[in-house]
Amino acid sequence: MCLGVPARIEAIVDAEQQLVTVGLNGVQRNVNASCIWPESPEALLGQWALIHVGFAMALLSQEEAEQTLAALAAMGAEDHEMADFSGLGAAQ
Repeated sequence: MCLGVPARIEAIVDAEQQLVTVGLNGVQRNVNASCIWPESPEALLGQWALIHVGFAMALLSQEEAEQTLAALAAMGAEDHEMADFSGLGAAQ
């Protein structure tokens, strides 16, 4: 099963392409942020987003992100989702 994973937006990679770098547990990944792209992209920096198949689908509060990560850990899905997030899931 593939779930969305919360990650913090760390950088704007390409404003024209609406790409950002997100990070979670030391893993960084570039994702498309067109679903959440604001008028001022710098407003995204430091925010949490729900990441699914290379897209930032929605913005989350830090509390929502922490609750989601805790729920994934409680379900035992954290390792699987982190592998997918880091790009290792496709190789397995």
